[in-house]
Amino acid sequence: MVIAIFVVLFTVGGLFFFTTSTIGLLRFPDFFTRLHATGKGDTLAVLFSLIGIGIYEGLSLTGFKILLIAVFMFLAQPTATHAISKAGMRCGLQPWKKEDNRK
Repeated sequence: MVIAIFVVLFTVGGLFFFTTSTIGLLRFPDFFTRLHATGKGDTLAVLFSLIGIGIYEGLSLTGFKILLIAVFMFLAQPTATHAISKAGMRCGLQPWKKEDNRK
């Protein structure tokens, strides 16, 4: 019973982070802020979801494989996000700046 509660909590946590990163992708004004929202949100969402699945599987070979996938995603996703943002800077994309309308 307690394990089922943890599985649901981690899975719902992953769903929450997927939802917030999707909202950030749709609402933010430029490439870099959208990349920030999706990079952080998707990393946390995948980790929470995989932890939930790993708890559900228990101590088995499948659970160990899920743990390895979670570690790989924890390392690979921030690295990929950084590489994409660096490529955007090299292509000449400029970060969004709030316009000052006070006169």
